[in-house]
Amino acid sequence: MKKKIHGNRKDLAGEHKKGDAGQLIIAVIFLIVWITDSFIFKYSIFLNEIIPNIIRTSAGILVLIAAGYLSRTGHKILFNEVREKPEVIRKSVFGIIRHPIYLSEILSYLGLLLISVSIASAVILIIAIVFLHYISRYEEKILLDFFGDEYRAYMKEVPMWLPKVSSLFKRKKVKTSLNSEK
Repeated sequence: MKKKIHGNRKDLAGEHKKGDAGQLIIAVIFLIVWITDSFIFKYSIFLNEIIPNIIRTSAGILVLIAAGYLSRTGHKILFNEVREKPEVIRKSVFGIIRHPIYLSEILSYLGLLLISVSIASAVILIIAIVFLHYISRYEEKILLDFFGDEYRAYMKEVPMWLPKVSSLFKRKKVKTSLNSEK
């Protein structure tokens, strides 16, 4: 598959050509399944009777807020800031996890799933996670080709999906062997 470049942005390395379409298709399927199962057919929502509504709704809203923060911050850094020279982005949410925008998508599904626990929707969530992991790996190959050792060092220092607990509580300046040589 060929990579897709955002407009004439030379500071962005590219992404999977079918990534956006795949994400849209999965989002539509998830929403259709979640809405129809949660509110119309109620086929696989038996766990809603076991878990109190206040717990499900509160947890779901908190997860949706986290998803919104990751998405907004990640998009703002990635697409609103044009960099003169292409560089590995390490600031803010990109210093905690390598794929905050994709993680926000997963958390969005999870937040809705917590509000109304639909087993059918959980299956779509698993498919979304597998797809986003595939897309992430593909894009990391592009980034490795584009940035080389700088991105390889970033991959070693910053986790792909789940932040290190220590990185959530203390903000430290990440230094790589490349930066210390300059």
